Amino acid sequence: MKVILTQDVKSLGKKGDVVEVKEGYGRNFLIPRGLAVAADEGNLRRLKHEQAVQKSKEAREREEAEQVKAQLEQLTVTLRVKTGEKGRLFGSITAGDVADELAKHGIEIDRRKIELDEPIKSLGAYTVTVRVYPGVTAQLKVVVEAA
Repeated sequence: MKVILTQDVKSLGKKGDVVEVKEGYGRNFLIPRGLAVAADEGNLRRLKHEQAVQKSKEAREREEAEQVKAQLEQLTVTLRVKTGEKGRLFGSITAGDVADELAKHGIEIDRRKIELDEPIKSLGAYTVTVRVYPGVTAQLKVVVEAA
């Protein structure tokens, strides 16, 4: 019996896979628990439609991510902070601070997607990696100046 999985099933397959199972396993376990539906013509057509919609959505999101990447790579973020002697900062610049400054420029990026090896603790120019979308990363220029 062929079934279409509606959820990931351990040792059988992932959601959306069409798999061959024994008649009893499909009818008595998978289908009643909502883990699968029978692979008839209508359900196969619905699966293809859902996959096409998902593919177009991912393409649209990737295109938007590429636009954000282009914006980020042209932008230079300047942060003005209080400093002590020898250019050391009072405190440090974190990913949250960079995200807040990007929000002032109209770009909403989650602070967890901004990759800082360690907080910035001195004046200067830095290059920060921003994960915009899976497989799409941008290099952002961050300048730290004394206030």
